[in-house]
Amino acid sequence: MKIFDLHIEGQRNPLGMKLSSPRFSWKFLDTPRGFTQETFRIQVSGDLAFHNMIWDSGVVSDSQSHLVEYRGVSLHAGRRYWVRVRASGGGEKTEEWCAPEWFEFAPSKWRSAFIAVESDSSARSSAVRLVRKDFFLPFAPKTARLYATALGTYRADLNGKPVSDAILAPGWTSYDQRLAFQCYDIGTLVVRGNNEIRCLVSPGWYKGFLGWRKQRNLYGKRLALSAWMEIVGESGQRMVFETDGSWESSASPWSCAELYHGEVYDARLEDCEEWEPVEVIMPPKAVILPQEWPSVRPQGELWGQPIKTPDGMSVFDFGRNISGVVRIVAHGPQGSRIVIRHAETLDRFGNVYYGNLRSARQTIDYTLSGKGAESFAPQFCTMGFRYIVVEQGIEFLDQTNLTAVVYHSDFEPGMEFECSHSGISKLHENILWGWKGNAVDVPTDCPQRDERLGWTGDAQVFASTALRLTKSDLFFRKWLGDLRSDQHPDGAVPLVVPDVLSRFRQPKNEPIMGPPHTAAGWSDAAVVVPWEVYRATGDVRVLRESFQSMLAWVNRVRDIAGERLIWNQSPQLGDWLALDAKEGSFFGATPTDLVATACFARSVELVAKAARALGKNGMAKEYRVLHGRILKAFQDEFLTANGRVAAPTQTAHALILAWELCPGSHRQRIVDDLASLLGQNNGHLTTGFLGTPVLCDALSGAGRSDLAYALLLKEDYPSWLYQVGRGATTVWEHWDGMKPDGTMWNPKMNSFNHYAYGAVGDWMYRTIGGIRLDPDVPAYRRTILRPKPEGGITWARHTVETPYGSLSMSWEINGDILKVQAMVPPNTTACLMLPDGEKELGAGSWTEECIWPQ
Repeated sequence: MKIFDLHIEGQRNPLGMKLSSPRFSWKFLDTPRGFTQETFRIQVSGDLAFHNMIWDSGVVSDSQSHLVEYRGVSLHAGRRYWVRVRASGGGEKTEEWCAPEWFEFAPSKWRSAFIAVESDSSARSSAVRLVRKDFFLPFAPKTARLYATALGTYRADLNGKPVSDAILAPGWTSYDQRLAFQCYDIGTLVVRGNNEIRCLVSPGWYKGFLGWRKQRNLYGKRLALSAWMEIVGESGQRMVFETDGSWESSASPWSCAELYHGEVYDARLEDCEEWEPVEVIMPPKAVILPQEWPSVRPQGELWGQPIKTPDGMSVFDFGRNISGVVRIVAHGPQGSRIVIRHAETLDRFGNVYYGNLRSARQTIDYTLSGKGAESFAPQFCTMGFRYIVVEQGIEFLDQTNLTAVVYHSDFEPGMEFECSHSGISKLHENILWGWKGNAVDVPTDCPQRDERLGWTGDAQVFASTALRLTKSDLFFRKWLGDLRSDQHPDGAVPLVVPDVLSRFRQPKNEPIMGPPHTAAGWSDAAVVVPWEVYRATGDVRVLRESFQSMLAWVNRVRDIAGERLIWNQSPQLGDWLALDAKEGSFFGATPTDLVATACFARSVELVAKAARALGKNGMAKEYRVLHGRILKAFQDEFLTANGRVAAPTQTAHALILAWELCPGSHRQRIVDDLASLLGQNNGHLTTGFLGTPVLCDALSGAGRSDLAYALLLKEDYPSWLYQVGRGATTVWEHWDGMKPDGTMWNPKMNSFNHYAYGAVGDWMYRTIGGIRLDPDVPAYRRTILRPKPEGGITWARHTVETPYGSLSMSWEINGDILKVQAMVPPNTTACLMLPDGEKELGAGSWTEECIWPQ
């Protein structure tokens, strides 16, 4: 038996954590079948040899191996601590400690001044500014740390080398409330003697263009930097260098760096700095906190292939729609220009299509220095694209070295899935890449046009799928911190987080985008997302952090709904982009008061469950009672005495079934009516952003998995596989983003990388893959294994990386025999549910067979 994969607060060797009581998690290898941990022992030391013992838990009789809390003396910022674990169980014990891991806390208070790196008349500038400082270190360094943040985005170099491969630091937070800083280990970069630190600062989200109103400076008008270095020598010497008025700034080769528009870079200016003093400015009012979530980093490269287009442009295809940048290698005369534009798709004639980008230029404009081979990749933006057009300078490019660098937040893979239906396996791949392309520090709606905002509706419908696809709990916890920061005092939750809509100059013809910026199904993210993170991880801290926010939201809706408990006030988005909308409208046909009240009921139910998980039993009972009252009000308002739904739409019926909003006596009538509605549309869906994620669940949960599979497997428009058949590599915003005749939907809103409809992945993985969370046990400590083969699918393989290890199940049908193989992680159990009965499985490998009814 061996312990491995020791994590501290969900991270390996975390540097710069928030000072608190850390929690430790570990996994097991080579355990006997049915293994359950019986005891553990944790040691925390101030040195790798474990001579300077800080805490020894002693032998603890407990099966917990996930999020075990440190209970020793107070720990200190700036010190490195080492941790190791050993355990026993199943008649075995580990005499050897696991490989140790370390962690460090960041300072709890920010110490450095903020220095403006551009003048107070630079509000309209999109340029990148360069700031520097020389410093002398009189001793050899033993440890060295750089702490940095910016108003804007920054990149730091020390002695000519980057301190990190992360981009877009310090990330996008609700800057008025929260500003993150990063901690870097610079021990291998700083030297005894003369040193130089340089930082590049760009507009980023802080003062660059944001949103579709062509507005900028939504948070501020001047770029600024704040940083300090803390260096300790072998003999305990200590020096600190921090930002102050002695630093210098200069223009850089970047005359433009905008998230939407790309970068303009003149390599002739690389050695033309003209240094000027910086200005020390007032620090922001925001809380400056350490980053405890994944940074945006390079995640691989794709090679461009030249293609011929009818218009004769120089086009390269990278084979996949991504969020990232293109790296070029060029050689040419000084002053020659290379201009490259990015796009997602080709039009029906085979030419590159720009219409859906709206005002986003997505362009690289590079001027050569003429000094031989030159390499360039944008550093202060990402772009959504599959294709590039070299509009100018193709003759200077090394076409064999044209690569696309994929960027997204740096989380680990969470699962694998494939099945006998190649289209469904491809759909899974598209869902995964759609999520990657939209996980760029915040969960965005799309990575290409002039929007790229953290829409709450998209995030809440996709959260359960995202948390299975990737280990993204820290990513969502960060975003929930911004949601709480931007939540209004009355409990209202913005439509986007961070909330920039409230900063827009609002036109009168868009009431939904005006104050108070809330809507059912969008603002419910305040409740749904923390609950999904808790279910995936078992981490009650996320519920504790968000519980007051959850309460504030549902209590606000309760006030709006009044005594009748029907939410029929304020503008709503409803079942956004549903196909049953009126011609030219974005709003689906399902009445918004039905949708809103259904969402109200669901969120109240989840608040009751969260209260129970937190041990708030009185509050749990209060909100269960409220949920019952809302159900009664909903049924009185939207169901007839015989069970007819007031709205004859697929979404209305799906929401009622999936969220159990009807009496049991009416359930079959509603199921039959939903089946009839599908039949009236030739078996196709008409649902939008809120109806689609629950449609297959509503059907299979009501005993009509045949219809759910039929929906999933349709290949003509509208369907998921229609997109696959049209060559999609991600999920589209519109079912008819590209129509069967090759024409495009309205370019005002037509992203080809929009993950919301990919929420069907959660149903696929639970139903085809057959791995389900036990509804009463979070974090896969106990799992339901229940394959549901239909639709001609004959085999599937699914693996989930749980907090306890890899959980896998594969199944295959041969004739009338269903063979199932499962691997249950150590320290967990599973319930295998097959047509011939249920079987409780302990940890280990299992093989079962049964007759599969045809």
